[in-house]
Amino acid sequence: MRRSGKQRKAELQLKRAVKRGDVAPPEAQPRRKNFRRPPKLGHSLDARLLADDASRAARKLQSQFVKLDPDFLETTKHLAATLPLTRPISADACVLDVDHAQLGNDLVNDQLNVPRRPKWKYTMSKDDVDANEQGYFRRWMIQTDAIVERWHNQNNQPVVSGIDLGSASPSVPDTAVQDKMPCPPTHFERNLEVWRQLWRVTEISQILLCLLDSRCPPLHFPSSLESYLASRKAKVILVLTKVDIAGPERAEAWTAYLQKRHPGLPIVQVEAYQQKVGEQGRPVYESHLPLPFRERLVNAMRQVHEEMLIPPERVRSDEAKLKRWNPPVKREIDWNGLLHAHGKKVGSVVGGAAMPKGKGKEDTADDAQEPEQEGSDNEGQLEWQEPEFLTVGLIGQPNVGKSSLLNALFGIHKVRASRTPGKTKHFQTLFWTPDVRLVDCPGLVMPALTPMDTQVLCGILPISRVSAIPFCIHQIGQLLPLETILGLTHPLANNAPVEDKRTWRDGKQPSLKDNKTHWTATEIMTAYANKKGWVTAKAGRPDIHRAGNAMLRLVAEGKIAWAFWPPGTDLTTVGSSGGNGIWLIRDADQHAQELDEDDEGGSGDETDEVESLDEGNDEDGDKDENLTGEEEEHQDADFKSVTVGRFGVLAIDD
Repeated sequence: MRRSGKQRKAELQLKRAVKRGDVAPPEAQPRRKNFRRPPKLGHSLDARLLADDASRAARKLQSQFVKLDPDFLETTKHLAATLPLTRPISADACVLDVDHAQLGNDLVNDQLNVPRRPKWKYTMSKDDVDANEQGYFRRWMIQTDAIVERWHNQNNQPVVSGIDLGSASPSVPDTAVQDKMPCPPTHFERNLEVWRQLWRVTEISQILLCLLDSRCPPLHFPSSLESYLASRKAKVILVLTKVDIAGPERAEAWTAYLQKRHPGLPIVQVEAYQQKVGEQGRPVYESHLPLPFRERLVNAMRQVHEEMLIPPERVRSDEAKLKRWNPPVKREIDWNGLLHAHGKKVGSVVGGAAMPKGKGKEDTADDAQEPEQEGSDNEGQLEWQEPEFLTVGLIGQPNVGKSSLLNALFGIHKVRASRTPGKTKHFQTLFWTPDVRLVDCPGLVMPALTPMDTQVLCGILPISRVSAIPFCIHQIGQLLPLETILGLTHPLANNAPVEDKRTWRDGKQPSLKDNKTHWTATEIMTAYANKKGWVTAKAGRPDIHRAGNAMLRLVAEGKIAWAFWPPGTDLTTVGSSGGNGIWLIRDADQHAQELDEDDEGGSGDETDEVESLDEGNDEDGDKDENLTGEEEEHQDADFKSVTVGRFGVLAIDD
């Protein structure tokens, strides 16, 4: 209840009188319980409590990354305004350098690895299992941080251009003598709850579809993930997504490269959209898996399933074991039904994530997270029963299209997806057919010695979590001609040249300077802010951080098409990029439509507003690590949620 001014004055006078000792202190009244507003009409208190629990669970599963050093942010901000971008872009930039992030020779023995679930028993309590996992994860974090820090220190040697650091004036910042950007850190998942999702998916799955972005597949299949999957009993199939963006030539080149690098692993290419004509003749993209790609995927799963029905060599050599051996998967699968399954008949949610294994296992197994599929070799067990269905898991890093592939397989929107990386928070189990169950795993940023700017380029990190925007624009500008793609005008082009009114003797007048404009990352952001009319609220200067944020989103969402060629590609056979780097030049009208969608769409992208983030940018860039980023999300999500590049299907309402 709100008090009046007289009441507050009387309470203040009484408080002062008690303090002087003129009046005895009043008796302490019982503390009033917090008043809770009654539920609205049609809403129950139980429903509200369930919503609160779901909100807390979602926050618990949010990805966590390391914060950047403020000195790194300030240094890169200064260098982004002074270092010119290389124009034209070298043709070698089109070819991916796989080893560009692993320059330390002494790190060969310190390979990064994916955390593995510690062994447990059914006799252990929940608290014991949780404490064991947390202790192991802390040790893994310390070891991984040490490897990353050692790699970062080795590659972070600033290059000096003709100036002795020892003789430099103390008043001159270190950035004044650097002529290249420092080595950025790398990010990987630091939340144990997210890693537990991967553990459960790999435990219950018999076939794993590892999704790789066809624009840069090696980044999505690092050695840490490869070694982890090799230790699992599930069969692995590599799936190249976003083939429509990379193009068939690059997709085939990457397929040949991966087959040579990972022999024995099936590789399948997929597309997860179909183009239709929307309002005003603009293209609209919906979830759809064309029949040729569906057949390739189903055939690859069928071949892997047939291999799992064959006893291993150690069992075939022993007749006694061969008689008792049973396959770890369901024998009969209706593969023809998978090809034609679509509509409401598929995608039913599975209650729980029971392990699809034969019954009769011992309850006190020492390694319960990897039960032996050949348990019938042991004596004293119950009769073995065949699994009821085949479980296929989808794993991969964020923004590779796991949820989009599920929606395309089902033909309808069954799984929530978004353009924001890491939208899927908890693994989801759905039936494709009565014989096949699919499990969608949240995307995890795998530990790898990959620079942060490359992770941003591939869309692995949410853009709202990126605080070093000028640095990322500079690094991406070395690969993409952003000023040409966006049709920008140099900020200095509008300034009229100053007339030289001085008089010179014959032969003494200096030659005219080269009027060729050189772009920097800050000038690109300034030009884009001027084009959009974005200015800061107080000073009225061009809002370069909003402009940089928007450009990073254009790259991550596929509105600016790009793709690498595999290492070792002969550029003479594929043609020169014409100084455009990794940019894939599309049809002019289609390209203009996709880049201009943000002008009409406003800031109505509700799929990006749910991300509450701890690394934003203010108008001056001085508090990059202290902002939550919610205001930035509302300001920068200027893209229409109906037609969003090649993967507009990702903007889905619940």
